[in-house]
Amino acid sequence: MEPQIETIIAFLETVHPYDSLPRNDLVRVATSFGRREYRAGDRIYEAGEPLKGLYLIKRGSVEVTDRNGVLVSILGPRNTFGERGLMRDGLAVTTAAAVEPSVVLLLPEAEWRTLIAGVPAFERFFNRSRPAETRGTDLSTLKVSDLMARTPVTLPPDASVTEAAQIMRDRHISSIAVTRGEALKGLITTRDLAERVLAAELPGSTLLEQVMTPDPLTLTPDALGSDILHTMLERGIGHVPVVQDGKLKGIITQTDLTRFQAVSSALLVRDVAACETPEEMAEVTARIPRLLQQLVAAHNAHEVVTRLITDIADTVTRRLLKLAEAQLGPAPVPYLWLACGSQGRQEQTGVSDQDNCLILDDAVTPDDRTYFKALARFVSDGLNTAGYVYCPGDMMATAERWCQPKAVWRRYFRGWIDTPSPEAQMLASVMFDLRPIGGTTALFRELQEETLALASKNSIFVAHMIANSLKHHPPLGLLRGFATIRSGEYKNHIDMKHNGVVPVADIARVYALRGELTEVNTRARIEAAEDAGVVSVSGARDLIEAYDLIASLRLENQAALVKAGRKPDNYLAPSDLSDFERSHLRDAFVVVRTMQSALSQRSGVLG
Repeated sequence: MEPQIETIIAFLETVHPYDSLPRNDLVRVATSFGRREYRAGDRIYEAGEPLKGLYLIKRGSVEVTDRNGVLVSILGPRNTFGERGLMRDGLAVTTAAAVEPSVVLLLPEAEWRTLIAGVPAFERFFNRSRPAETRGTDLSTLKVSDLMARTPVTLPPDASVTEAAQIMRDRHISSIAVTRGEALKGLITTRDLAERVLAAELPGSTLLEQVMTPDPLTLTPDALGSDILHTMLERGIGHVPVVQDGKLKGIITQTDLTRFQAVSSALLVRDVAACETPEEMAEVTARIPRLLQQLVAAHNAHEVVTRLITDIADTVTRRLLKLAEAQLGPAPVPYLWLACGSQGRQEQTGVSDQDNCLILDDAVTPDDRTYFKALARFVSDGLNTAGYVYCPGDMMATAERWCQPKAVWRRYFRGWIDTPSPEAQMLASVMFDLRPIGGTTALFRELQEETLALASKNSIFVAHMIANSLKHHPPLGLLRGFATIRSGEYKNHIDMKHNGVVPVADIARVYALRGELTEVNTRARIEAAEDAGVVSVSGARDLIEAYDLIASLRLENQAALVKAGRKPDNYLAPSDLSDFERSHLRDAFVVVRTMQSALSQRSGVLG
């Protein structure tokens, strides 16, 4: 074998996914690679050119820029480039040039496609989309690892039964795992304490090892919910420890199964609709994090998860409006309560505040305003009590500015469009995400159509909205990494809201303005923009795939926090991801940056 081929083989063995190939396949692939040398400043390919294959940097660095000359990233050894164009139509999406003397390996397109088709590791690595894998929320099909909430309480074998009973009482639990180190030795339950200790009149100093169930029946984390159900029914037990490689990982109880079956969006909506006070609603909405965890564990699409969670907020709002009218009396004139922000876009997660406003019929009188002020206060306070905290920016119907007749709202939108000041851009960005929740929807329908028509025809306003949409940047570092938060509680984390989903929501909003599209949900806006020709088919597909990945990882991170017994937030540590996930996430951010750049050029068709 030629020394050069041996060198390439040794190099490929350090690069994923080539490191997963059997030796014979690795040798074949290595002989397919061509070796190319570039001087500093040499162009490797131009955007729009047919690609000759997949590029892999062996030595040196390569600068990648988009069609508008905006720097996307600087790549180094073991980084690949050109795959986005190959996955689309074979044409380069970006321009690549050597920053310094570089050696680049070129894998012919035919060989690359053979690997994609025949090697699962390659298909997974280069296919940036996340196919739906909905398992549903049927308990029997979920894995044990999805149902475990947290590490169980443990005690050593030489602990006393008194200590175990006190811990069960204080923590409101029905079992304790008896362990030595990480190894499970037995299980003690409240039933054991009653039958083996109290009934036998044993002293409180009795050791757990004397009364525990030794070597109890266990399951592994990859067992299914059906295994739990069958085991409990067949053996007549209510507690099953979960063990992997001899180490205790968790425990499943009948209470866990009951809790799971009691949490679904439909049940929460039903329970909210029956509530008589905001405090009762708070008890229901406190189950939302658990619902989020279950929906994510069942591999529901992110837009399904957020839609179901938003439906609960909508129900809470409408129930509060009904309770307000019951207390205040019928409304003196027609009105419409609307939500904006994440509720308006139907994109709520486990972390949400309230953003809302009121449109009143133009027949409203000064005396009527007193009624609507009280109604707004009742509903907003109720939302806060129910867990939807007050908006820090006071973007709520309780503010006089956001509780106005339709005619005033018409002046608001026309003023923002005619004079797009920084404040006007910010307010328009929020208010273009309005969605009716309760009341007379006709108050908004005509206003929305009229406003979209005016906005789309005002090129200056659209330009300002584009500029405003570019204020949130994807967290890309130049050297193939991420620009993480540098200090504070979330040091070395990414803000998956403001630097993840918000940039895409901003892009989609501009698409909606340009196309006079009435959709409010981000994903629906991109799809509608594609259908209307506002964005190219390939651009829309790329952006949707990128958005799906970003939004899904955000939800998976929140679900993991809930599972660990913590409050969900929007901060993700890249170090918690696998190399595979980091690579795909970064590529998704590159797509978002590229689409932002295309947007900034204000071309007729974007992407």
